[in-house]
Amino acid sequence: QLQLVESGGGLVQPGGSLRLSCAASGFSLDNYMIGWFRQAPGKEREGVSCISSSGSITKYADSVKGRFTISRDNAKKMVYLQMDSLKPEDTAVYYCARRSGSGCYTRQYDMTYWGKGTLVTVSS
Repeated sequence: QLQLVESGGGLVQPGGSLRLSCAASGFSLDNYMIGWFRQAPGKEREGVSCISSSGSITKYADSVKGRFTISRDNAKKMVYLQMDSLKPEDTAVYYCARRSGSGCYTRQYDMTYWGKGTLVTVSS
């Protein structure tokens, strides 16, 4: 069964860290780029980061550059988002999504399948 399942969200204080995981099943992760997106309350969903199928290309939104790091382990069928120096404005539901082929995209309409999300709350 085709699935993308996010985990690792939770409550963290400003300045803290979290690592989100995206577990893929039912398809060969090697053939897909993965994007991380987030949606804050009352706001539109936005692209945070992406990683190409081989892991050779990564991109980040300006708002998270230098604080977030995306990585993948195709053998384990996992993609990760390490989030450091978290800010209250990072509070959102975080989603991973896939698109087949090469490249690295952070536009949500480029994605063809989505996970259900994991909530990250940054608050003291």
